Amino acid sequence: QVQLVDSGGGVVHTGGSLKLSCVASGSISDSYVLGWFRQAPGKEREFVAAISRSGTSMVGEENMKGRFLISKDVTWGTVYLQMNSLNPEDTAVYYCAATGRGIMGMTVRLDQYKYWGQGTQVTVSS
Repeated sequence: QVQLVDSGGGVVHTGGSLKLSCVASGSISDSYVLGWFRQAPGKEREFVAAISRSGTSMVGEENMKGRFLISKDVTWGTVYLQMNSLNPEDTAVYYCAATGRGIMGMTVRLDQYKYWGQGTQVTVSS
């Protein structure tokens, strides 16, 4: 089992920045990828970014590329999501997630992320 604790959300004005953190514990060696998803009210959960143990990373959608950056500590198990130039469309619950055992490559597929954090609310005011 992998336990994930995500944090760092809050309320910011348009144009502001937030840095989210995710700390994984347990059998983290079973998870090759740690990532972030978000879910806005009335919308499906959306891939935001992910990073692998090897350092390969990606950011999902065009509206996030250039504004969001995922990073990790040298020791596997802690990842961050730096979010800049936030706008109200970024308002969502952001979830840290970890892939399950056997997933050995970068993935954006929801079903390949087995473990999830509790979510941290990001609210961007107009």
